[in-house]
Amino acid sequence: MTQVVLSLGSNLGDRLGHLRSAVAALQDVLLVVSGVYETPPWGDDPDQPAYLNAVLLAADPAAQPRDWLDRARVIEDAAGRTRDPARRYGPRSLDVDVIGVWTEDGEAVHSDDPELTLPHPRAHLRAFVLRPWIDIQPYGKLPGHGWLTDVMNTEPVATDVLGMRPRPDLQLESI
Repeated sequence: MTQVVLSLGSNLGDRLGHLRSAVAALQDVLLVVSGVYETPPWGDDPDQPAYLNAVLLAADPAAQPRDWLDRARVIEDAAGRTRDPARRYGPRSLDVDVIGVWTEDGEAVHSDDPELTLPHPRAHLRAFVLRPWIDIQPYGKLPGHGWLTDVMNTEPVATDVLGMRPRPDLQLESI
């Protein structure tokens, strides 16, 4: 069995609908989902709409780490996700990132596969991943970086958190 932390983000079309469709597609393995946060675009492509972001924890007794990536891509494709190589951090209908995977013994899985680097190589820089993750695992650790709360207090994350807006009016409960 593996557990996974997945990050969800959408800034095109029905943003909340895309997040809800991802949660629905994972109902059979879903353990818990965070609150929703509205965040400015991240990276070197700021000329785009704000994102809705959330994080979820899931577990599957039969899943291997690569299975989580395959499942994430199927969910993105169902939401009409297209990738523009010229805009790595460009707008998207739905982004589902595999942040970390743990074995049934709680050991973090490490991978340097270019398609599935684990833990996610930029998670420690992304407030839109770390803040919602704290909602569901307040004592969580990001492998290689430490306690989530400590990582949240480092730059540039601490500054980026200030630009996030909790959206308690938007819910991602089971559908």
